[in-house]
This record gives sequence, C-alpha cells and structure tokens, in this order.
Amino acid sequence: MNEWSTHEVARLAGTTSRTLRHYDAIGVLSPTRVGANGYRYYDSDALVRLQRILLMRELGLGLPQIADVLARPATVDEALVQHLAWLREEQGRLDRQIASVEATLHAHEKGEEPMAEQMFDGFDHTAHRREVAERWGEQAAADSDRWWQGLDEALKGDWKAQTAALGAAWTDAATRAIAPDGAEAHELAARHVAWLRGIPGTPAADPDGDVAGYVRGLGELYVADPRFAANYGGQAGAEFVRDALAAYADAHL
Repeated sequence: MNEWSTHEVARLAGTTSRTLRHYDAIGVLSPTRVGANGYRYYDSDALVRLQRILLMRELGLGLPQIADVLARPATVDEALVQHLAWLREEQGRLDRQIASVEATLHAHEKGEEPMAEQMFDGFDHTAHRREVAERWGEQAAADSDRWWQGLDEALKGDWKAQTAALGAAWTDAATRAIAPDGAEAHELAARHVAWLRGIPGTPAADPDGDVAGYVRGLGELYVADPRFAANYGGQAGAEFVRDALAAYADAHL
C-alpha cells in the first residue's frame, strides 16, 4: 500500500503542511497513520478525501459545510460524479471564455474590429437558450434575449453576481441538509422566484403566467440536466433545489 508523508502530500496538492494539520485538528482529514517518529502518513483513500475537500473549497464551501458533506453516507464514487459534473461545466464555460478572449486579442493584433458575436461566448446568460425555447416557447427566449442585450455591462455584471450568489446560497443550504420545506428553504425559494420575475419573457415575469408550473418545471430541469445541476453543487444539490421550489410553490404560488 502506497503512503505519502505530510510534506509529500502538501507538495502534490499545492497546499501546506500547516493546512493538513488544521484539517486533522477539525476532523475533516486525519492521517492514515502516525509513525513512531511522529511523522504523519496518508494512503490513497486519504488523498481521495483531500481531493474532495479541495474541490469543495473551489465551490466556495466553508470547512463546516465540507465536514457535513463528508459525513454523509453517499459513496465516494457518487460524490466524485457530482464534482465531475461541476468541473465539466466549468471547463466548458472557461474554454468558451478563453476562445472568446483569444479571438478579441487576435483581432486587435491584426488591427481588425472584433466580432461582437464571439466576444461574449461563455459569459452570456443565454447559454441554455434552446432549452428555454423548447419548454416555454420561442417568444419567451426572444424576449429574454432582448432584455439581456439591452443591459449595459454594469447591469450584466450585477445580474451575474446575483446569479452566482444565489447558486452559492443554494449549494450551501443543500450541503447542510436543511429541510426543503422549512423556513430557510422557503426564504431561498422566494429569493429564487424574485430573481426569475426579474427576467422578461419568463412565465414568472408575466402577471398572468403559470408561475407555480414554471417554477416546478425549472426544478425538474435543474435535476435532469447536469449543466444546470452544476450550478447547485451537483445532482444532490439540484434535487434539493427542486424539492424546495416545489414546496414553496405548493405553499405560496
């Protein structure tokens, strides 16, 4: 069985020995064994656990929330599948952003005007336009597009920040395993519905729209499509959001 010392693990993971000792002190990652000389050693299972910890840190989770996730009965493979879905989503988004910025840079180097159609790929909220059109009609997708293109860069930045903050709040709530029909989940769902109401073209923004049906349908879409699920920490997070939105719709919409 392979083992790695604290120093070796810190080097491999790009972290520090002090951080590893802290993880041990708070109970999220203990060494596999401690030698007679006091040196700590980690086996491959411990390295997998450390990988999960570092991935969740990338998701923005705090150590108390990470400890809660690690304490759940889900298998390591199930957890890694969720992490992988999020990473693939991020990879696709970052690849599009890189290509977009490279195209702009090349245009500037040649003294050419950059193509507006390419400049914001990977940044646009309309990445899932096809799903919107299929589920709620081409008019809804067109209205949403028109609204987005009419925003200036500051407003687009604000909207993206609100979206990211909402996703982080859902992910945090899901990792703490709060009740999807409880008061805290209801508050998050109300915030989510208010966010949806601010997007023209959606049934939520239509005074006569089927808001309850729309919210429930979105919840199912979040679960069905890993690209959406990645916004909420993976499949388990998306299922929590779906259940919380459905409970809120039953009680308030």
